Amino acid sequence: MSGGLLVAGTTSDAGKSVVTAGICRWLVRQGVKVAPFKAQNMSLNSFVTREGAEIGRAQAMQAQACRIEPTALMNPVLLKPGGERSSQVVLMGKPVGEMDARRYHGGRQEQLLGTVLDCLAELRSTHDAVICEGAGSPAEINLRRTDIVNMGIARNAGLPVLVVGDIDRGGVFASFFGTVALLSPEDQALVAGFLVNKFRGDVSLLEPGLEMLRGLTGRPSYGVLPFRPGLGIDEEDGMAVSLRGAVRESSLAPPVGDEILRVAVCAVPLMSNFTDVDALAAEPGVVVRFVDRPEELADADLVVVPGTRGTVKALEWLRERGLATALLRRAVDGKPILGICGGFQLLGERIEDDVESRAGVVDGLGLLPVRVRFAREKTLTRPVGEALGERVEGYEIHHGVASVAGGEPFLDGCRVGAVWGTHWHGSLESDGFRRAFLREVAAAAGRRFVPAADTSFAALREQQLDLLGDLIEQHADTDALWRLIESGAPQGLPFIPPGAPA
Repeated sequence: MSGGLLVAGTTSDAGKSVVTAGICRWLVRQGVKVAPFKAQNMSLNSFVTREGAEIGRAQAMQAQACRIEPTALMNPVLLKPGGERSSQVVLMGKPVGEMDARRYHGGRQEQLLGTVLDCLAELRSTHDAVICEGAGSPAEINLRRTDIVNMGIARNAGLPVLVVGDIDRGGVFASFFGTVALLSPEDQALVAGFLVNKFRGDVSLLEPGLEMLRGLTGRPSYGVLPFRPGLGIDEEDGMAVSLRGAVRESSLAPPVGDEILRVAVCAVPLMSNFTDVDALAAEPGVVVRFVDRPEELADADLVVVPGTRGTVKALEWLRERGLATALLRRAVDGKPILGICGGFQLLGERIEDDVESRAGVVDGLGLLPVRVRFAREKTLTRPVGEALGERVEGYEIHHGVASVAGGEPFLDGCRVGAVWGTHWHGSLESDGFRRAFLREVAAAAGRRFVPAADTSFAALREQQLDLLGDLIEQHADTDALWRLIESGAPQGLPFIPPGAPA
């Protein structure tokens, strides 16, 4: 077998990432050597590969679905938003500068097409199949000329396209039809069919509509995936301003001790790698929620200040909303706070930033004896260490260089009382360390909470990926998918007018 597939979507968040991961896991269970690929990703949730390259966390998750190590080849272009109009461009895992959308789509994106195609070709030469993920919608007619992630990559690499639609949002039939009808004849020739995602109810009620859609477009449905909670793993979510009220998926198992532990995550602007708290949510008896008001910290046993692409902006936001005062009060009362990456930096005494915000010298919250200076070179590492008597692994993605002048050592940062700070993302995925940390938090918060002795975050992640593979195997037409990946789009697919505008 030697082939590929592009999983596109009618909209952002249609389920492209999880469908791609599901197809990858289904294929690898059939003995296929498969790799994921996303030419261009916009996300603040990123990961560091073993060679020190920064890629989107969704592609790292998909690599895990393939049971292989992630590499920069799988996500050659990563855009990290720094505001509404500009992003840091990360090329082959390394930052190459800031760019606004007009400049990027005005020529820079087209220049990257060669690099993207080379990466895809290299993956295809070393794997039986490469499952590619698109971005947004393939029918973004205003961006088609410079597209390198949807139909642009499909056309250049001869990839068949499967369009995923989120029926939970409504309007899925119109979205499927409209997506095809807004593509040029050459692009339409690669769109093989559709996959319905997040369906609730009796599939037999949907089948007449799928038959009508086939009659209208000449393209079949490749399956109807049922809605399953808890599958939003490693989302991109690059521009979310606030997740207030959202509860991170938690284990259904009852708490081991007498009480639960409540974790509040400050939903700071440009929040990055909020997936750090997934390991906390996996613990029985731990409830994780995102907040943006000071009163929501009152009943929290632990407050997490997460990573952010805008440390100074996040600091201003905390002060404007009264959250900074609430954090200071918590520290005085000995109530636990954990700062991660940008959240660690703003807990310090002073920030000198002529790189990210260009704000110069700014006073931090002063909860930790730390001074931060932003360097132009980005730190991208996979550190291993020890804390609280346990082995810890993590990864670092930051421009800020911290000088620690006191407190107790804590990973690369420090601890003062019940306030902890570190640059290490992913540290809470180390099971022994997470349990030791939660015991410390429970003691400081006065909670009769006991972490489960057998929770394995890696095993839970594998179960999620297996569930995605099961969804494809049980609810998709896998024979048709196999033919599509191996042989490409069927010949003679009809053109649906009006097509793309001239």
